Amino acid sequence: MQPTDFTPPSIGEDQPDFGDIKINHNVVASIVRLAALQVDGVAGVGGGIVDGISEIFAKRESDHRGVRVTENADDAYVIEVRLIVSYGSEIGRTAYDVQVSVRKQVMAMTGKNVSKVDVIIEGVRLPEGAESRDKSDDTWSDPTATD
Repeated sequence: MQPTDFTPPSIGEDQPDFGDIKINHNVVASIVRLAALQVDGVAGVGGGIVDGISEIFAKRESDHRGVRVTENADDAYVIEVRLIVSYGSEIGRTAYDVQVSVRKQVMAMTGKNVSKVDVIIEGVRLPEGAESRDKSDDTWSDPTATD
Protein backbone atom coordinates (compact mmCIF):
# COMPACT_ATOMS: atom_id res chain seq x y z
CA MET A 1 0.00 0.00 0.00
CA GLN A 2 1.39 3.40 -0.99
CA PRO A 3 1.43 6.30 1.47
CA THR A 4 -1.04 9.03 0.66
CA ASP A 5 -0.45 12.74 0.91
CA PHE A 6 -3.07 13.76 3.45
CA THR A 7 -3.09 17.20 4.97
CA PRO A 8 -5.90 17.93 7.37
CA PRO A 9 -7.90 21.07 6.58
CA SER A 10 -7.41 24.18 8.67
CA ILE A 11 -9.95 25.06 11.32
CA GLY A 12 -12.88 26.77 9.67
CA GLU A 13 -12.49 25.18 6.24
CA ASP A 14 -15.24 22.94 4.93
CA GLN A 15 -14.55 19.57 6.43
CA PRO A 16 -16.53 16.49 7.33
CA ASP A 17 -18.21 16.62 10.71
CA PHE A 18 -15.79 14.69 12.92
CA GLY A 19 -16.61 16.81 15.95
CA ASP A 20 -15.66 20.18 17.39
CA ILE A 21 -12.14 21.55 17.60
CA LYS A 22 -11.65 23.93 20.50
CA ILE A 23 -8.48 25.74 21.50
CA ASN A 24 -8.03 26.50 25.19
CA HIS A 25 -7.41 30.19 25.87
CA ASN A 26 -4.24 29.25 27.78
CA VAL A 27 -2.85 27.83 24.53
CA VAL A 28 -3.64 31.10 22.75
CA ALA A 29 -2.02 32.99 25.64
CA SER A 30 1.16 30.93 25.16
CA ILE A 31 1.20 31.85 21.46
CA VAL A 32 0.77 35.52 22.42
CA ARG A 33 3.66 35.36 24.93
CA LEU A 34 6.02 33.73 22.44
CA ALA A 35 5.09 36.16 19.64
CA ALA A 36 5.57 39.18 21.92
CA LEU A 37 8.92 37.98 23.27
CA GLN A 38 10.30 37.74 19.72
CA VAL A 39 9.76 41.47 19.11
CA ASP A 40 12.80 43.72 19.49
CA GLY A 41 12.46 45.92 22.56
CA VAL A 42 10.36 43.48 24.60
CA ALA A 43 12.19 42.45 27.77
CA GLY A 44 9.34 40.43 29.29
CA VAL A 45 5.64 39.65 29.30
CA GLY A 46 3.71 40.11 32.53
CA GLY A 47 5.48 39.58 35.81
CA GLY A 48 4.96 43.14 37.01
CA ILE A 49 3.77 44.12 40.48
CA VAL A 50 0.16 44.51 39.34
CA ASP A 51 0.18 41.08 37.67
CA GLY A 52 1.53 39.38 40.79
CA ILE A 53 -0.97 41.02 43.13
CA SER A 54 -3.91 40.17 40.88
CA GLU A 55 -2.86 36.49 40.82
CA ILE A 56 -2.85 36.40 44.63
CA PHE A 57 -6.27 37.97 45.16
CA ALA A 58 -8.29 36.83 42.17
CA LYS A 59 -7.92 34.21 39.51
CA ARG A 60 -8.92 36.08 36.38
CA GLU A 61 -10.43 33.93 33.64
CA SER A 62 -8.00 33.22 30.81
CA ASP A 63 -5.23 35.29 32.38
CA HIS A 64 -1.94 33.52 31.76
CA ARG A 65 1.08 35.42 33.10
CA GLY A 66 0.39 38.86 31.69
CA VAL A 67 -1.90 37.81 28.84
CA ARG A 68 -5.70 37.87 28.86
CA VAL A 69 -7.63 36.17 26.04
CA THR A 70 -11.37 36.47 25.55
CA GLU A 71 -13.71 36.14 22.61
CA ASN A 72 -16.20 38.73 21.39
CA ALA A 73 -19.70 38.27 19.96
CA ASP A 74 -18.22 37.66 16.48
CA ASP A 75 -16.19 34.69 17.81
CA ALA A 76 -12.91 36.61 17.34
CA TYR A 77 -10.16 36.82 19.94
CA VAL A 78 -9.73 39.95 22.05
CA ILE A 79 -6.23 39.97 23.54
CA GLU A 80 -4.59 42.04 26.27
CA VAL A 81 -0.84 41.69 26.81
CA ARG A 82 1.23 43.37 29.54
CA LEU A 83 4.85 44.08 28.65
CA ILE A 84 8.15 45.03 30.20
CA VAL A 85 10.14 46.95 27.57
CA SER A 86 13.89 47.30 27.27
CA TYR A 87 15.31 50.66 28.32
CA GLY A 88 16.07 52.76 25.24
CA SER A 89 13.53 51.11 22.96
CA GLU A 90 10.84 53.23 21.33
CA ILE A 91 7.75 52.27 23.32
CA GLY A 92 5.19 53.18 20.66
CA ARG A 93 7.00 51.26 17.93
CA THR A 94 7.58 48.27 20.20
CA ALA A 95 3.91 48.15 21.23
CA TYR A 96 2.76 48.40 17.60
CA ASP A 97 5.18 45.65 16.52
CA VAL A 98 3.80 43.43 19.30
CA GLN A 99 0.25 44.07 18.11
CA VAL A 100 1.14 43.08 14.55
CA SER A 101 3.19 40.04 15.57
CA VAL A 102 0.60 38.72 18.02
CA ARG A 103 -2.28 39.15 15.58
CA LYS A 104 -0.37 37.47 12.75
CA GLN A 105 0.78 34.48 14.84
CA VAL A 106 -2.55 33.84 16.57
CA MET A 107 -4.46 34.00 13.29
CA ALA A 108 -1.93 31.76 11.53
CA MET A 109 -1.88 29.13 14.26
CA THR A 110 -5.55 29.06 15.26
CA GLY A 111 -7.33 30.03 12.05
CA LYS A 112 -9.49 32.46 14.04
CA ASN A 113 -9.70 36.21 13.63
CA VAL A 114 -8.17 38.59 16.18
CA SER A 115 -10.30 41.69 16.55
CA LYS A 116 -8.10 43.59 19.01
CA VAL A 117 -4.69 43.41 20.70
CA ASP A 118 -4.34 45.82 23.62
CA VAL A 119 -0.78 46.40 24.84
CA ILE A 120 -0.15 47.70 28.36
CA ILE A 121 3.38 48.75 29.28
CA GLU A 122 4.03 47.63 32.86
CA GLY A 123 7.63 48.72 33.21
CA VAL A 124 11.09 49.29 31.77
CA ARG A 125 14.04 46.96 32.24
CA LEU A 126 17.64 48.13 32.12
CA PRO A 127 20.15 46.09 30.13
CA GLU A 128 22.25 43.64 32.13
CA GLY A 129 25.24 45.27 33.78
CA ALA A 130 23.70 48.75 33.80
CA GLU A 131 23.30 50.72 37.01
CA SER A 132 19.77 50.63 38.39
CA ARG A 133 18.10 52.55 41.19
CA ASP A 134 17.34 49.32 43.05
CA LYS A 135 20.07 46.70 42.87
CA SER A 136 17.67 43.86 43.77
CA ASP A 137 15.32 44.49 40.83
CA ASP A 138 16.25 45.83 37.40
CA THR A 139 12.64 46.57 36.42
CA TRP A 140 11.23 50.02 36.97
CA SER A 141 7.49 50.28 37.28
CA ASP A 142 5.11 52.63 38.97
CA PRO A 143 3.06 50.70 41.56
CA THR A 144 0.73 53.68 41.95
CA ALA A 145 -0.13 53.79 38.24
CA THR A 146 -3.63 52.87 37.23
CA ASP A 147 -4.88 51.27 34.07
